[in-house]
Amino acid sequence: MNFKIQEVNPFQDTNALQNMQGMDESMGALGAGLGIVLFLVYFVVIVVMIASMWKVFTKAGKPGWAALVPIYNIIVMLEIVGRPVWWILLLFIPLVGFIVGIILAIDLAKSYGKGTGFGIGLALLPVICYPMLGFGSAQYKGPAAQAAA
Repeated sequence: MNFKIQEVNPFQDTNALQNMQGMDESMGALGAGLGIVLFLVYFVVIVVMIASMWKVFTKAGKPGWAALVPIYNIIVMLEIVGRPVWWILLLFIPLVGFIVGIILAIDLAKSYGKGTGFGIGLALLPVICYPMLGFGSAQYKGPAAQAAA
């Protein structure tokens, strides 16, 4: 029994080359479709977060549009929780900013009558907890940081 091994060069075999081109086109379409879906999910998350922060701000008697302005929304959040405005500088320091962000989230939760666990949820799962705070029945109780001091 003599077996003959035949080499196939995909660049010389027109059928193999056409199959590869067809696969490239279908993978490109799949990638484009996936990109569009991920963009839409990302857009929905952004809209939900903006609407939630808007409601959180208005419940505290602050302007809702402040949720749209990048640095100003942090300043408003500091006012809501009762922390000094200079704390915004701490948020730009690596690791310190992460810890300060968790403290602010806990203070925000306490400002609305929620517990520390909910505040940690605000810091780690904001997409879930901010809508609960903004659209839920929680009422603003006043700056939690000033009440603790």
